[in-house]
Amino acid sequence: MARISGKTDKDNDLAKFGAAVRARRTALGMSQEALADYAGIDRSHMGKLERGERNVTFLNILRIARAVQCNPSDLFSDIGL
Repeated sequence: MARISGKTDKDNDLAKFGAAVRARRTALGMSQEALADYAGIDRSHMGKLERGERNVTFLNILRIARAVQCNPSDLFSDIGL
């Protein structure tokens, strides 16, 4: 099975997740650098996650959700199953 990345995500689910993270971050008035620092994720990697260029791991989903003070499921509300 091929690895999923932003280039192979035909449904744009990674971009939808990234947009949800960005929306929550900006609603909190948080910079991308602050979010990355709080979540323990490299800032450039955080940018790639927000742009849907990288597949996010479960542990990073949890770190991001804690950093933006929401439930992990809130970051998936725009992704239809």
